[in-house]
Amino acid sequence: MTKEKIFKIISDAEDAFGLAHQGDDLEKIKKTALDFHALVHPAEVSGTKEKTIADCVFDYMAAGHQNDIVPRQDYDVDLKYAGTNAVPLCWHFWHTYRIEDLVSNILMANGKQIFNDEWKEKIGASITDTGNALEFDEAVSFGKSINVPNLRRYMIAVGKNTREIINGLTLEQIKTKVPEEWVMRILEEGGVTVDFRSVWLLVFWGRLTVGGMLSIPITDHHMMHLTPCVNNLPIEF
Repeated sequence: MTKEKIFKIISDAEDAFGLAHQGDDLEKIKKTALDFHALVHPAEVSGTKEKTIADCVFDYMAAGHQNDIVPRQDYDVDLKYAGTNAVPLCWHFWHTYRIEDLVSNILMANGKQIFNDEWKEKIGASITDTGNALEFDEAVSFGKSINVPNLRRYMIAVGKNTREIINGLTLEQIKTKVPEEWVMRILEEGGVTVDFRSVWLLVFWGRLTVGGMLSIPITDHHMMHLTPCVNNLPIEF
């Protein structure tokens, strides 16, 4: 399968979810969200038999490329609030799955995030937050300490847990914004720092409904970060 075909399939899934989210068919909203989620996560997360774009990027990283330097994004969305515009490949997976863990568990479910001191030690992470404010040299140093197999185990745990949360959502939850105290828990638990390049995320997430979170960051956010990896590295499908 070509890169262009993969991008088209994912774009169609994104459009299908966006259209469903405009209506009130709860099962359709959840199904399209889960379909989109499956395409941008490792196949093990959803149980699909075909390798996904996330599998292809991760396999390349696991083959000795975790510290290959790639753009943080291919287009300027929030880069003015970023510590660096270039990051090690492994940073992308840390960033997207830390955010998914925080948002799905704390904001969407008002529960407990998966990440803890044990996961931090296993992954070899020097931080607990999403890494938004890391300067280039800090990001490079961060990447060198990451245990790739354990990072993948964390990714799978987060992805599978998110799917359970999505399946349990009500239409009222999907259409509603979350209380401010839930948002502030992310700061209290070290998911973001007080650096403005990090803490702005709380303002952004606080403006979203749970349905909006299903897009950014649970699904579309992953594609935002997989794309520069695919476009700037010799990754084969």
